[in-house]
Amino acid sequence: MNIGIFIPIGNNGWLISENAPQYMPTFELNKHIVQRAEHYGFDFALSMIKLRGFGGKTEFWEHNLESFTLMAGLAAVTSRIQLFATAATLTMPPAIVARMAATIDSISNGRFGVNLVTGWQRPEYSQMGLWPGDEFFATRYDYLAEYAQVLRDLWSTGHCDLKGSYFQMDDCRVSPKPQADMKIICAGSSDAGMDFSARYADYNFCFGKGVNTPQAFAPATERLLAATTKSGRNVTSCVLFMVIADETEQAARAKWEHYKAGADQEALKWLGDQAAVDTRSGSDTNVRQMSDPTSAVNINMGTLVGSYEQVAKMLDEVAEVPGTEGVMLTFDDFVQGIEHFGQRIQPLMKSRGHIDAVKESA
Repeated sequence: MNIGIFIPIGNNGWLISENAPQYMPTFELNKHIVQRAEHYGFDFALSMIKLRGFGGKTEFWEHNLESFTLMAGLAAVTSRIQLFATAATLTMPPAIVARMAATIDSISNGRFGVNLVTGWQRPEYSQMGLWPGDEFFATRYDYLAEYAQVLRDLWSTGHCDLKGSYFQMDDCRVSPKPQADMKIICAGSSDAGMDFSARYADYNFCFGKGVNTPQAFAPATERLLAATTKSGRNVTSCVLFMVIADETEQAARAKWEHYKAGADQEALKWLGDQAAVDTRSGSDTNVRQMSDPTSAVNINMGTLVGSYEQVAKMLDEVAEVPGTEGVMLTFDDFVQGIEHFGQRIQPLMKSRGHIDAVKESA
């Protein structure tokens, strides 16, 4: 099973809590995390794009780096790990993204790919005068399909002449082309989103569900497998989990309860209000899950809480779900979490037996 890390490009990572570590995103922080991930044999690192946060006492995600420029910098200071940047497709024309991706492909020697997002939080785009209207909720994957086709054409042939409903290309060219096959990730979980991933993506990004229920996401992989049966393409799932681990289950549980007790209710209300705006397409399941009050303190991502041994066992259970390519991890404390994973969790995982044990020098 592949292991990736969802790096903290926004302040405070993925915990919307006054009791969680409070920090700003910096290049140095993300460089440290990705270099340590590479050291421990992680397969990939992905950065999101967020253009407006949720506010609240913690100013959650009000402070963010930009995804492509960050990953270009990380490409220059790593040598093996695969890197993915996220394109906010309403803000950048596909031909520009194609050229930016080809440039980072050159910097990384073929280790780069792109995560495509349609946009679900209206204020991110309306603040810049780029929101196309709420009808976009119902047509966003039609838009994204043409966007992806332009990318595929330019990356594969260096040329695109697509005449579509959203993009009119006129002998558009990009050179040099990427040296490696450029991979696309999408996080669509609605029927339209799954159909898009089955036709255009290489991996579909989905949320884990619940606390210590490592296989609860299985229905999402089943839906993707059904969609790929129609498209005839091999597209696999990558599942997001937060790891909160310690020497004992009791110690890990205490941290999790402490984070929940400090939940930033004002920021959580903003998240819920924005998720409710999409009434035209029914909203993607991922967005609805994010705003569910059950454990929204970490955006309701699947959460693995326990001792190092327990977390290793649960991650191995994830690997057993058909159609699962890998997991993408977040941590309550990224700097400490990446070390504990590499030294205490990964060596216990059967699904990571191909990774040589890494011993830290004294």
